[in-house]
Amino acid sequence: MHALLARLPLLGALLLAGALVAQAARTHSPTTFALVASSVLMFGFSWANATQLLGPRLAGRFVLLALVVGWVAEQLGATMGWIFGAYHYTEVLGPRLGAVPVVIPLMWFTLGYTAYVLSNFIVWRTPAHGRESFTDAALVTFLAALILTAFDLGADPYLVFTLKAWIMVKTDGAWFGETVQGFFGWVFVSCVIIGGFRWLARSGVPAPSVAYTRRHAALPLLLYASALVFQVALGNPVEIRSIAVFAMGIPLLAAVAGWRLWQPVAGGRA
Repeated sequence: MHALLARLPLLGALLLAGALVAQAARTHSPTTFALVASSVLMFGFSWANATQLLGPRLAGRFVLLALVVGWVAEQLGATMGWIFGAYHYTEVLGPRLGAVPVVIPLMWFTLGYTAYVLSNFIVWRTPAHGRESFTDAALVTFLAALILTAFDLGADPYLVFTLKAWIMVKTDGAWFGETVQGFFGWVFVSCVIIGGFRWLARSGVPAPSVAYTRRHAALPLLLYASALVFQVALGNPVEIRSIAVFAMGIPLLAAVAGWRLWQPVAGGRA
């Protein structure tokens, strides 16, 4: 039963991917098709991994919180210019809910969960947090938000100026045309999602639904590493390729060190 629960998020994501990809294939370009498919699959794998690590209940809360906060923040940004600055999405990222492509809230969870696991490995040498003080939780949450935003340093210029996934009202920002406000927005929303999840889980230690092994824990690291490889290979402007090595490479290597030192125990986590 626990093993089935751990697989349900991935099965659900596959069905969602089929529906969104079918719509994208009818009305959008092959680039949109690939972006929608990969985003939904990463979401499904991340949700399944979170279910294994945190248990179905806490994983579901994490997903719901990320989807709601991510969508609300993006909707406010795309319609009113709040949080990230003024912008609007194009058709590149596929079907929308309101002014926001459906895949965007999904990626808020994928990236938030990945940053959550990496920050725990860096600080605690374990993939999920245990009992911690408010100060510890705040510090690790902020670290996770920086890890998530490090991805955005290279992703935003590429998505805006190469893929044209969204249009910024202000195109002469201080970061390769991107505004610095956007990065403050990423840190803020990341803190709300990851910090909110830690607050929801404050009453106890997350309990895995199945044995969570070193192999399972490698998935969030591999997702972050794949984003780093993508930026190094295709980052535009070209300076992004060097920046990504340090901005994303340092936390990734620190998390890998924590992963190597982590000692899983029978039934789940150390």
